[in-house]
Amino acid sequence: MAPPLPSPSMAPPGLIHFAPGLPDTCVLPRPPAPAAAAAAAAAAAAASMSGPTADTPSAIQICRIMRPDDANVAGNVHGGTILKMIEEAGAIISTRHCNSQDGERCVAALARVERTDFLSPMCIGEVAHVSAEITYTSKHSVEVQVHVMSENILTGNKKLTNKATLWYVPLSLKNVDKVLEVPPVVYSRQEQEEEGRKRYEAQKLERMETKGRNGDIVQPVLNPGVTMKLMDEVAGIVAARHCKTNIVTASVDAINFHDKIRKGCVITISGRMTFTSNKSMEIEVLVDADPVVDNSQKRYRAASAFFTYVSLSQEGKSLPVPQLLPETEDEKKRFEEGKGRYLQMKAKRQGQVEPQP
Repeated sequence: MAPPLPSPSMAPPGLIHFAPGLPDTCVLPRPPAPAAAAAAAAAAAAASMSGPTADTPSAIQICRIMRPDDANVAGNVHGGTILKMIEEAGAIISTRHCNSQDGERCVAALARVERTDFLSPMCIGEVAHVSAEITYTSKHSVEVQVHVMSENILTGNKKLTNKATLWYVPLSLKNVDKVLEVPPVVYSRQEQEEEGRKRYEAQKLERMETKGRNGDIVQPVLNPGVTMKLMDEVAGIVAARHCKTNIVTASVDAINFHDKIRKGCVITISGRMTFTSNKSMEIEVLVDADPVVDNSQKRYRAASAFFTYVSLSQEGKSLPVPQLLPETEDEKKRFEEGKGRYLQMKAKRQGQVEPQP
């Protein structure tokens, strides 16, 4: 007879568990964290979440320790590994929410990843705490904000490493082409719903721009974590070849999924540098699927995204980036478009950093 599953109160170290109405947590032994550092980390994470509080069913936390096979050549945790964990957390909380009421069962499929910022590298041996929270729901979509913190289990110190916003769509388990309605989320303040609606309309406009650029639509995709990790690896190779130095992911600008990668397809992931500033590089990554076992179907675009990388010295300090010299008209056009995205994001960051009165 198999032993009973441990309850949350008796969970052994390292076991992720769930209790109704509480976030998923991971119990890990560690020395007490310095009060100031722990308080600052908790305050930063709480302040960045704009929806329901972290002790509601619309928020979860998952975590695991980073191991050597998660590392890149420089010994830092691979950006693709973080992206995969972010998507898993978002899929859990959105699927759970979409099945919170009676009705047809469904699974939440990722439709779009908004800009993802890599604020600080995570190292092997640290514990990644991935917090996901539903911050807005429309009739057919769920907005999930995810924050990642790294914990040094020797000192207890924590720091915010990643922020991301993802959009999910509920698909029926009986027919994955059928989109179901999303149960509304309860907001603690009316302003939260209004702010969420503005973000929803903004990402709709960006999706339309992507449709115009790629000539297709954005569709929800199941289990995209592996594809996202491969996309980051390809972008990293392009950046490393250009700089010949250690490079790290700085941000990902909107991963769009244009079509499902069907069974029997061979995927080709390609990357090309589109823009360089003094200390950053933009790489466009394209995912194409080739249905080799079905001659009636042609090769199609499955996903696309823009990754931003920075070059680092052996001491971890940013280095100047060799400048990209576009030659053809297409290369010059892509360079100017990348420059526009760079300046737009730079202005947005400067607008967020305002002096306090």
